[in-house]
Amino acid sequence: MPSEFKFYGKTVEEVKKLDIKEFMKLIPARQRRSLKRGLNEEKKKFLEKLKKSSKPVKTHLRDMIIVPEMIGKRILVHSGKGFVDVNVNEEMLGRYLGEFVMTRQKVAHSAPGIGATKSSAAVSVR
Repeated sequence: MPSEFKFYGKTVEEVKKLDIKEFMKLIPARQRRSLKRGLNEEKKKFLEKLKKSSKPVKTHLRDMIIVPEMIGKRILVHSGKGFVDVNVNEEMLGRYLGEFVMTRQKVAHSAPGIGATKSSAAVSVR
């Protein structure tokens, strides 16, 4: 039987009840410092939009820290080329949205071009 998820000793329900100040005490230093400085206007608007909407919300805020209010929501995070769907769960708390969206793709090359190898000189250009 799988064990119940705990975030630094607190259950998901307890974490959801925490406000930002209490949640800050549980997360690592880098994220704590970021939240301590306060959320900028874009991030505040994003959280308000996320609370009101039942549909996935699009965002470019890859540096947004996942807070308890986001659990169970769907967020479309920009990857540099398009938007990638991220389902936020309790294991993502305290991490950045950008960590869950890859910005680089695997390079898949086709055949070598003309002049790439000595043998390609013998190939007809026509």
